[in-house]
Amino acid sequence: MKQTLLILLLLFPYFLNAQLQENFADGNFTQSPTWSGNTESFVVNTSGQLQSNGPAVTGSTLVLTTPLQAVTGTVWEFWANLRLATSSGNYADIFLISDSDDLNGNNSGYFVRIGGTPDEVSLFRKDRGGNPVYVINGQDGTIGSSTNNVVRVRVTRSISQEWHLEIDLTGQGQSYQSQGTATDATYTRSGYFGILLRYSSANSRNFYFDDFNVTDTTPPALVAAQTLSPQQLELRFNEPLAQQQATNTANYTLNGNLQPTTATLTEAGTVQLQFSQAFSSGTNIISITNLSDLYGNTLAEPVQSSFSFVLPAVLPGYNELLITEIMARETPAVGLPAQEYIELFNPTNRVLTLQGIRYSDATSTTILPNVQLQPGEYAVVVPNNQVQNFTQFGRAIGISNFPSLNNTGELLQLRQPNGRLIFAVNYNDTWYKDNTKRNGGWSLEMIDVSNPCTGFENWTAAADPRGGTPAQPNSVATSNPDTTPPQLLDVTATAPDRLLLRFNERLDSAQVATPVRYNLSPAVAVSSVQVQGPLFTEVVLQLANPLQELQQYTLSATGIVDCAGNLNSQPIRATFALPSAPAPGDVVINEVLFNPRTGGVDFVELVNRSSKYLNLQNWQLANISNDSVANHRTITATSYVLAPGQYVVLTSNPENIKMNYPAGREETFLRMTSLPAYPDAAGTVVVLQPNARIADRFDYNQNMHFGLLDDLNGVSLERIRLEGPTTGSNFHSAASAAGYATPGYLNSQAQEQQVVANIFSVEPKVFTPDGDGLHDFTTLNYSTDRTGFMANITVFDERGREIRKLVRNELLATNGFFRWDGLREDGTKAAIGYYLFYIELFDLDGRKSVHKEKVVVGGVF
Repeated sequence: MKQTLLILLLLFPYFLNAQLQENFADGNFTQSPTWSGNTESFVVNTSGQLQSNGPAVTGSTLVLTTPLQAVTGTVWEFWANLRLATSSGNYADIFLISDSDDLNGNNSGYFVRIGGTPDEVSLFRKDRGGNPVYVINGQDGTIGSSTNNVVRVRVTRSISQEWHLEIDLTGQGQSYQSQGTATDATYTRSGYFGILLRYSSANSRNFYFDDFNVTDTTPPALVAAQTLSPQQLELRFNEPLAQQQATNTANYTLNGNLQPTTATLTEAGTVQLQFSQAFSSGTNIISITNLSDLYGNTLAEPVQSSFSFVLPAVLPGYNELLITEIMARETPAVGLPAQEYIELFNPTNRVLTLQGIRYSDATSTTILPNVQLQPGEYAVVVPNNQVQNFTQFGRAIGISNFPSLNNTGELLQLRQPNGRLIFAVNYNDTWYKDNTKRNGGWSLEMIDVSNPCTGFENWTAAADPRGGTPAQPNSVATSNPDTTPPQLLDVTATAPDRLLLRFNERLDSAQVATPVRYNLSPAVAVSSVQVQGPLFTEVVLQLANPLQELQQYTLSATGIVDCAGNLNSQPIRATFALPSAPAPGDVVINEVLFNPRTGGVDFVELVNRSSKYLNLQNWQLANISNDSVANHRTITATSYVLAPGQYVVLTSNPENIKMNYPAGREETFLRMTSLPAYPDAAGTVVVLQPNARIADRFDYNQNMHFGLLDDLNGVSLERIRLEGPTTGSNFHSAASAAGYATPGYLNSQAQEQQVVANIFSVEPKVFTPDGDGLHDFTTLNYSTDRTGFMANITVFDERGREIRKLVRNELLATNGFFRWDGLREDGTKAAIGYYLFYIELFDLDGRKSVHKEKVVVGGVF
């Protein structure tokens, strides 16, 4: 088309910034840009215009397209002349936006129609599979000539999706008249620009076009920010983006300081950002810089956009929902409602759903309701009828069938609906670390909620004056990390080919379940490893071959990691042996405290006097009632192996025993829920093996105590000779110098078995019956070559006066001893001096022999 120089100068700015510029000055339409479609039906005429040249067939449709992605912030301009009478069968559609190059097919987009029945220039939207829809309905009759319909068309679409249609019927571009405005954002992506002609046979060469200019001078604008996942954000822009800038992660900042790990251009104007952490719940801010569109328009300054994010609720995994407070003994109330409760805490950055989670104690299970916990949120769990009493403190969750909490402690668990473990805690009342608070009205609180694996060391009594902090951060909260590697407490052979390892804290169950970490000496191969839940403090080793009895083994474990990730860099070693079957008398009663001090508790000390390793699991303590063994109490339901010579102290309150007898060996104390009743005056201690056979029995009474003691309370009876019988003559009051009891270590009155050269001998020959633990009594030891002897033993002073009938008509064993505590017949202490044991011995035939042994009662000056 011929243009004056003035017009060319006026149009030059458009050409300079045009994303599509086609004036056909090169005489073709196959290059710069490349057009495709019915190219054989178009020509560039001698005037430099694109002219139709299709078949002269009525109903023909011609299509010509070129790739173009401009969609918003864009101006489309072109010149046209339809030298024909427009009608429903004669018109031109100029597609500004199309998602396909098949303009006559099933495409979508926007087009300007010149002609048609109303003889108008209008803007339409085409929906795939539907009829065209007016966007801007231009003035009818503007294209009314039958031979010369010249028009220059300009369409503008702003970044706010507002369309403006203008026409200049002079064709010069100086006298545009508005045909209307409208807003439509249906399509924001494009692939093609093109023209579609429909005509009757006489008009096949009557369509002329020139000066196609499409100009985008605005930078891209953010249309929407949408979360795809807790860490993935999709940004949709109003137009296609330049890939290099769009995929540069430095161009995006979340909430002022976090940049994405990746930025992916998933389609022309859509970017997906992946972040290393989840979005904050609520409002987030994304800042965008330096992005460009395909045409070099770059953001002049940062763009910020806010988006809201609501974390999707998920079931918690292991240690992702914690029990952080336990009110087990609610009375007497201090300042809170007198109600048991537990507190839950969400330590994650995700919203947790509690629906279907199973909460259980040792005897019952209940299901938590369909509620959610926000990140960092606390909630108190109480019976349904107590919710109104706890809402004043914070979030309160009511449940039916609330499991009653044991005052002294028990195992609490949270599990997913499928049974997978979430959290477990095996609390007990020693965790209070305060005897006053342990008596009621005070809760147990977790000290450091970021250290959920630790038990005793990370729990203590609440410090809040109300007695607890339900649904609130704990009053004792402080940093309390676990920095110590795990220790192996003991190894027990629960079967000839199976070992149980007990550790002092929870382990990383995945890390420690590898057989190569464990070695035995003498060598026995480990075939498999199982870490026992829910506390993961026990490991079961399956052995390839059985262990041998009476053989001591050494276990070495390497690379053992606890739940907090602490690694024991050195091998952990422990010795053990395969337990043997017990026989009566292997384990005997070694010490009994049946008359404790005020505020004290009883204890029974056992000792393994055999050469075997013996497992006390399922053994029992009992007493005698109505001449029958009664009131059975299980000593331990778990493995507890006594090595040869090892002591164990059975009590309901080890802390009390330690307080009253500081020298007691705590490592030998074994807590029982309760002991049978052992009256102060007299009673019977019975020890039963798992098969109900009596392992040992001690019939005691308070008269067995040393007669000169002023106060029997808090004084134990100790076994004198380990190999001797469990009878009163083989027990004596514990020495005052030892604190009147020796729980867990050698008895203060213990004696070695005496070697008797003759039938009778005295040891010690000088004794001082003053209760100080040093030679408080003497023993008259005997050894015979046969059984059946009867004995009378009388004590005389140095003047020949009888002071004590020690034994009358006593049937002797082949060896044994009699004890004299230095007391006279009337219970008074014998004076310092020489004394004589006068012994009458009768055999089965009635023959009598007399024996005399001297002894000295001494004193300390």
